[in-house]
Amino acid sequence: MSIRLGTEDLAKYPFLNEASEYVRETNFGIAEFDRPEMEYIINRATFRIETEIFKGKIFYDLEKYEIEILTFLASLLIVKRTGIDVIYKKYSLFEAMRVEKFLTNDLQKQKSSDKRKLLLFKIFKELFNFEIEIEPQDTRIFRMSVPDYLSRSSKINEQEWKLINRLVTNGHVYLDVDETVRLIRSELSSLIYNRIKNMQSTNILNKIDIKTSEIKKKYLVHFPTVKYKITEYPPCIKHVLEISEKGENLPHSARFLLATYLLSIGKSIDETIVPFKNLPDYNERITKYQVEHLAGIKGSFTKYSVPSCKKLRNENLCFATRDCYSIINPIQFKRRVEE
Repeated sequence: MSIRLGTEDLAKYPFLNEASEYVRETNFGIAEFDRPEMEYIINRATFRIETEIFKGKIFYDLEKYEIEILTFLASLLIVKRTGIDVIYKKYSLFEAMRVEKFLTNDLQKQKSSDKRKLLLFKIFKELFNFEIEIEPQDTRIFRMSVPDYLSRSSKINEQEWKLINRLVTNGHVYLDVDETVRLIRSELSSLIYNRIKNMQSTNILNKIDIKTSEIKKKYLVHFPTVKYKITEYPPCIKHVLEISEKGENLPHSARFLLATYLLSIGKSIDETIVPFKNLPDYNERITKYQVEHLAGIKGSFTKYSVPSCKKLRNENLCFATRDCYSIINPIQFKRRVEE
């Protein structure tokens, strides 16, 4: 393939091998972040992290590729040096969603078939080792093998991602652009998370460390560590709370279960929001509105019920033990055990 990635591509996708090669070719060393001219880069990286971690918003601003690559590198360093795993996960998820937006837009609007194929190769094949093909009869549609689809869709609990609900022909699953890119969100997030975890960062970097200290202090104020006494909850709720406390992401169905359950046992809106604060994509305003909506005090003013055990089994959210006995809904768990 004669076409190559352009500098605009490197600005949008600074985790690609070509971006790493750029850093190596320029002989840029991490210690250079302490130079006065790097102040703009460090401030930009800090603002990017704070936008994503504390405001729960994706940072979409783009500048020329040299700035974007160094901003990405500075961001990884600052996040790494906080030593807080939940920050690693939050940052990684928002960066993955940022890439998702850029890639979806490029695959939809790029007129060059060769350029679209190159992006598919560089991100799907080179990074994650699976093939995505453009459907010849309709270039808006993409296809992938059933095994590749299943290995990724299995991480998404929503019913629409079940294979039975997809178009499958001749061993391939057919998807639109948004669906295709959405499938690799988890892998993109893991890629960035592993980059952070594996970074070697032992040098004293005064300018970086000042920003790191500021972010750590701000994080501890915004997200104080609060743990529920999960032993009093049914196994499905324990499982969701354990994932939350680890700072892992939760599918919509698990969030719905947790919020409706906590509300049903008398927790206030503020108390119900607490376990959601550890989630990588936590946004205070949105979370509060959603919980109020489920409580019936916003939106449709209908109070939502806790999903049945049968529904939870269908959504792979049931972790029943012998203590569950013959209950048909999680809200019966504590009452039945005590009787």
